[in-house]
Amino acid sequence: MKNKAVLKDTFLGIRKDKVAIITFIVLLIKTFLFYSILLSYGAAKIIVIHDKLVLINFYIYTLFILAFMSFTFLFKKRVHLILLIILDLSYSVLLIGNLWIYRSFNSFLSLHLISETQNLNNLSNSIFSMFRTVDLVFVLFDILLLATAFYFKKYYTTFPRIKGAFRDIAIFSIGLIMLFHLAYDFRGGDYSGPDLFKTEFLPFSTMRNLSPLGYLVHDSKEFIVDHLPYKLDSAEKTKIANWFDFKNEKLSPNKDKGIFKGKNLIVIQVESLENFVIGNSYENQEITPNLNKLVKDSYYFSNYFEQVNNGTSADADLMTNASVFPVRRGGTFFRFPNNTYNTIPELLKSENYYSMALHSDHGYYWNVDKALANFGFNEFKDMDDFDKSDTFYMGLTDESFFKQVSTKLKKVKEPFYAYTVTSTSHVPFVMPEKFKTLNFSKDFAKTVMGEYFHSVNYADRQIGAFIDQLDKAGLLDNTIIAIYGDHNGVHKYFGDKVANITPQETWWNNDHRLPLIIYSKGMDGKVITTNGGQIDLLPTLAYTLGIDEQKYEDTSIGRNLLNTKRSYALLNDGTIKGEETLSEKEIDMVKESFNLSDDLIRANAIKDRIK
Repeated sequence: MKNKAVLKDTFLGIRKDKVAIITFIVLLIKTFLFYSILLSYGAAKIIVIHDKLVLINFYIYTLFILAFMSFTFLFKKRVHLILLIILDLSYSVLLIGNLWIYRSFNSFLSLHLISETQNLNNLSNSIFSMFRTVDLVFVLFDILLLATAFYFKKYYTTFPRIKGAFRDIAIFSIGLIMLFHLAYDFRGGDYSGPDLFKTEFLPFSTMRNLSPLGYLVHDSKEFIVDHLPYKLDSAEKTKIANWFDFKNEKLSPNKDKGIFKGKNLIVIQVESLENFVIGNSYENQEITPNLNKLVKDSYYFSNYFEQVNNGTSADADLMTNASVFPVRRGGTFFRFPNNTYNTIPELLKSENYYSMALHSDHGYYWNVDKALANFGFNEFKDMDDFDKSDTFYMGLTDESFFKQVSTKLKKVKEPFYAYTVTSTSHVPFVMPEKFKTLNFSKDFAKTVMGEYFHSVNYADRQIGAFIDQLDKAGLLDNTIIAIYGDHNGVHKYFGDKVANITPQETWWNNDHRLPLIIYSKGMDGKVITTNGGQIDLLPTLAYTLGIDEQKYEDTSIGRNLLNTKRSYALLNDGTIKGEETLSEKEIDMVKESFNLSDDLIRANAIKDRIK
């Protein structure tokens, strides 16, 4: 009877707490608005929720809100009121931040990303370009709650601490959460229902299961686990060995093996270059005329797909040079900057190559300078090592960068490997008028697509000028050049805005493709339609340079696109391009690629596989 009386007093006390009740309702409404926006194309508008799991998980979202609110009942008077307001405002920041990250990376705020905030330096334009008007709906509810709190503020000058409120709400909410955790997450292997505290393949699925607050709790736990030492056991080593046996097709050599042996290698990683612009024109103007010319005399891979994760451009650095997938949580170069990888510069050392990594931006972005120091490059240079008299946004202009690179290459002993990374065509694709040579109609020029065309057109012109400089210097005859985009651009960041442009062009559909062009002066060009991705560049280039496959086949997750019977690419969201051409066993092995790469990187085990 005494317990019932206490519960009754607690319930009656909470009923009088008007602001707490309204805060709970507001937080719950915000949660459903968040999922409504998240489910729309480009996470850019409010739609009617049609995802049954979001509706089914209503009780989970409610329990996490109650769990966080329970702590405000430890305090009385205006401290309790202020904590309710802080909780509400913090929740809006969390939801809006999650939407911005989702629009950029298809992921969400995490402690890994928060610990990597040095990347935000000089990137304010990129960050705020992820804002959409719909985000203001959360601010409107904040204003509503602030107005309510102001209206009731006198009531809270004497508001008592409700005895038992914290205990009862916390036990009820946290107890049920743990009960559902035990019921869902520890079922048998045949169970196919919802999970709670388990990391799903897609961050969206984890978010949908847990709620934004639950995701925050789960991420905090994973962050701690990720910082614990990790070693592979014998079963995992056997599984990895079997996977590489599957991946290594052991095919007979073809005519592409060693065709560029002994030649200089220049890799140009172009910021935000998508494939759909190649060979196309708008309003009778070629967008990439120099690359279009190059394609005719190159190996052009028309089904080369983006595979970057949270590290974006840095992930492209990793996959290109080391042929391993980036880790699923956080930035690989931040979490594992000192790992040993089997890289292009290391492989070329035995061929007496001098290798350079040349970044047009700051090396501390994504910790690239520290990570690439372990890749085996003879030297690393970022924008601070160049003449900085001509810069734009976050780095050297492509024009200045390529001029200085060409001057440097004239002085380097051959053969050399130069890994170059541009930055001018970075999101938000707002170019100075002096960089523009295309003349679009007034309405189209104002669109994100118009600005994007100007950006990649500028990059194209500087690449063309760079190749001319190499030719005049006599370097082009003994050089191969690989050109690709580091990740998608206008479709990655502004897909919703692109969809609203009228009229639409059918060729704008990019489908996550990047151009990959491998060029050598005088070669016969051909289009290669095999599905592949950024993970495949190392083995493909190594094959053409005549490097013994045994040196990299058991460390490269990727495969040689010039000699394979399989046509597939595993995208970052788990989609397999070319899945219809694979057997069930092959599909299972491809899907295992992310976990396998994660295990190798976390255990720093690639070094043990280098021959």
